[in-house]
Amino acid sequence: MNPTVRTIFTMLVALVITAGVAYWLGSRSRIGHVADSSAAHEQRRVLYWYDPMVPQQHFDKPGKSPFMDMDLVPKYAGEDEASGVVVSAASLQNLGVRTQTAEVERLSAIVHASGNIAWDQGATRDVSARVDGVIDKLHVRVDSERVKRGQLLADLIAPQWSAAAQEYLALQSMQSADARDLRTAARNRLRALGMSETQIQSLRIGQGSTALHAPVDGVVSELAVREGQSVQAGMLLMRINGLDTVWVEAALAQSQAAWVRDGSPVRIRINAFPGEEFSGTLELLPAELDPATRSLRARIVLANPDHRLLPGMFAELEIDGAPGEPHPLVPDASLIATGDDHRVLIETEAGRFTPVRVVTGRTAAGRTEILEGLQGGERVVVSGQFLIDSEASLQGALERLSSSVDADTMNHQHHEMRPDVAPAVGHSAHDGHAQAASQDKKVAPTDPHAHHGRKDSEDPEPQP
Repeated sequence: MNPTVRTIFTMLVALVITAGVAYWLGSRSRIGHVADSSAAHEQRRVLYWYDPMVPQQHFDKPGKSPFMDMDLVPKYAGEDEASGVVVSAASLQNLGVRTQTAEVERLSAIVHASGNIAWDQGATRDVSARVDGVIDKLHVRVDSERVKRGQLLADLIAPQWSAAAQEYLALQSMQSADARDLRTAARNRLRALGMSETQIQSLRIGQGSTALHAPVDGVVSELAVREGQSVQAGMLLMRINGLDTVWVEAALAQSQAAWVRDGSPVRIRINAFPGEEFSGTLELLPAELDPATRSLRARIVLANPDHRLLPGMFAELEIDGAPGEPHPLVPDASLIATGDDHRVLIETEAGRFTPVRVVTGRTAAGRTEILEGLQGGERVVVSGQFLIDSEASLQGALERLSSSVDADTMNHQHHEMRPDVAPAVGHSAHDGHAQAASQDKKVAPTDPHAHHGRKDSEDPEPQP
């Protein structure tokens, strides 16, 4: 071959190869660019519009919501692939979304309760008969009568007292040593019979009865005898309740019992004395709830020097609750109750919110303890979270469980393991039509009279 021709042929081949390579590279570049453009377009492609308050209802075009006086929100493709939900700055402003930091603190509370003033059982004194006798005279004739300490209550005729008293009085005038010893023995006998020092000093020669005096200031809350009545040793004559101190009895709900402790300070207000505040300390009764009301009984001892506080008065109590262990605290408004649990929305970055399931503890003063789910320092949504939660529920961010991911993976693997069904080799398209026609013949109903009256020549020729 001519060298010149060979050279020209070689150059043409090289040119063709170069052009082919350039075309191939250009095609790949165009394909990649088109793919990127398609992906970007797909990323911002609007799937549908919806109302955040009714996320399950979809619309195919923008406009006003038929449910609320607000614009429909577009749902873009690919938004559900990110963690949480993304809300634009304009939507945040329109929804009034506010966040607050979850601080780790000890939750304290003031427990409010109601109570009634009652007698101080510790200041109650019973006046009883120490020996057998007869009530000669009553100086207190009705219940609820106020008495002073040392006031005469009744005269009791008691033979045992009378004999011992006369013996004691007879030895009073004797000055010998033996007489003094006998007088001391007689005095001790009177004390053994239950006579008080005041009664012994009030004894007089010829006195037929013994006077009974009030042991304390107070009110006769119960009068159990009448004049002329016979009494036996140990029998209750009357009961006197002191007024120097009174009780405030309260019933605390089961939820409040976790806050209070013995000795907790209490502030008390009584409607009968507006503007005044009484103070005391809480005393819990035995650690069991009232089976009828499921409440914990408690009482407060109040000083009553002027005797103004009377049993039966109504009182309002403020008890300083004992603080618990430190936990992250969130406002009550930030909690979203789902029936089985609670959740909060935290702002992970500007405009992106993630739902978190939490375990709640005690609640007080508009704040709730978070026992599990938060560590403290998170930005929690406190306003507008229900609208964000509806968007999160729409995207499936709140109900994304590992079981659903596993199920999708198993379905994908099962699909790959199924063999592809290829068309039978050696059969033409005409065979396929013949099989379809055969099936049609089997399905179509047969008319027994269709062949009669028709010649065989009229039958269509069979297809080769």
